[in-house]
Amino acid sequence: MPKIKTKRAAAKRFSVTGTGKLKRAKAFKSHILTKKTTKRKRNLRKPAITDATNVKNMKKVLPYA
Repeated sequence: MPKIKTKRAAAKRFSVTGTGKLKRAKAFKSHILTKKTTKRKRNLRKPAITDATNVKNMKKVLPYA
């Protein structure tokens, strides 16, 4: 069996935690930040865990994660 290629775009955006969950960055933090509150922007900095509905597809594009 040949090796499976990792989707590099996904590998740059997701990382695996020690327990095997997928960690991701939150969206809406790149521009138009003046109208967003400081609290909201601060919470967007924190990483989030990928939702369970997407994990199956993510494991396909990240076979060695």
